[in-house]
Amino acid sequence: MNTADLGLPVDVPSTALFTDQYELTMLRAALKAGTAGRRSVFEVFTRRLPDGRRYGVVAGTGRVLDAVENFRFDADVLRFLREKDIVDEPTLDWLAGYRFGGDIWGYPEGEVYFPGSPIMRVEGTFGECVLLETVILSILNHDSAIAAAASRMSSAAGDRPLIEMGARRTHELAAVAAARSAYVGGFATTSDLAAGFRYNIPTVGTSAHAFTLLHDSERDAFRAQVDSLGRGTTLLVDTYDVAEAVRTAVEIAGPELGAVRIDSGDLLLVAHRVRQQLDELGATETKIVVTSDLDEYAIASLAAAPVDAYGVGTQLVTGSGHPTASMVYKLVAREATDGGPLVPVAKKSSGGKTSVGGRKWAARRTGADGHAEAEVIGTGAVPADLTGRQLLVELVRGGEVVAREPLDAARDRHAAARAGLPLSATQLSRGEPVIPTEYATEGSGN
Repeated sequence: MNTADLGLPVDVPSTALFTDQYELTMLRAALKAGTAGRRSVFEVFTRRLPDGRRYGVVAGTGRVLDAVENFRFDADVLRFLREKDIVDEPTLDWLAGYRFGGDIWGYPEGEVYFPGSPIMRVEGTFGECVLLETVILSILNHDSAIAAAASRMSSAAGDRPLIEMGARRTHELAAVAAARSAYVGGFATTSDLAAGFRYNIPTVGTSAHAFTLLHDSERDAFRAQVDSLGRGTTLLVDTYDVAEAVRTAVEIAGPELGAVRIDSGDLLLVAHRVRQQLDELGATETKIVVTSDLDEYAIASLAAAPVDAYGVGTQLVTGSGHPTASMVYKLVAREATDGGPLVPVAKKSSGGKTSVGGRKWAARRTGADGHAEAEVIGTGAVPADLTGRQLLVELVRGGEVVAREPLDAARDRHAAARAGLPLSATQLSRGEPVIPTEYATEGSGN
């Protein structure tokens, strides 16, 4: 299955060079040593959540599947590697036929995770798995950071919709990925048309201050917009004087005016004044949309304000202070000799960068109230009481994607996963992970 099967109009180009050079030089050395074909297991996890965060959100899984499918070394890429003398001819020959033929398991997109959670498990030969490290981490680290920020913002917003509008605050391609992740995390719409085109996310947008400034008067600008977009449009009312703008907006559009947008000032105070004015003018159904450098804390502070929707840009696409999820991709098991069983391997150095060896499973134990109480991670047999609560699902089997899904499925899954956490998960105050991570190691697993 490819993206066209879901009605997605844009294919992902070759991702073969979305990698670090050392992955190719490791492959070169392993091929020469005869170890590149050893069966291996790599896992993606994070040692800790961003400071103060209580849970993480898995996002980017669908993009990882696209990236793995399109990890191909075509003639131009091979020519570049040869000209730059990055690898030798035997390695180039191996790369020319590269197709990932292994298996990938992972937390489904939208699921929450905690320190140590085996968010993704990649199995195959060392050679085919090691090449995927950078592209997988690039996608998961970025998208999960954005989704976590979006989740906190959507939790703070409650039932009020959120508009993603951060395209101008980040790289043009990152903006599309950010809009996708924001949607998974609970945002309702995006202003980015590329995200709408690529992922079928609902898009919105009306006008900026430039449109008002273009005209001889604010009245002329409002009239032009209403004539073009109809009375249900959203008029930006803070270019000059807010009260005068609101009055003019209702005079032109009538009580059917869809919404007004406020982009500056004391949003709490201004929103109350605008709501009162709209009601007095008979525009009781006209909505109020607020923008202006919002984050989850600003959104929470407006909970008592008569605000109907929030537009968020900079803080969202930068992860609200945490632009990466700090995930790593580590070899946790390999066959001892060709054809032999898997043996656990792990980094043991000091400095907080240790890892736990072995091919892992993960399950979430729940309490009597139905809410999660622990993230349980282990190797070997899964305890009987946890077999029905396992978190990893099969994503790729024998190199073929088996779990691609519509983006709405990930969005719905996240809402359910967050609802399954203890209530304190939604607190914005700094704290530890909302549930502990427990290890139940029993052998290495095969």
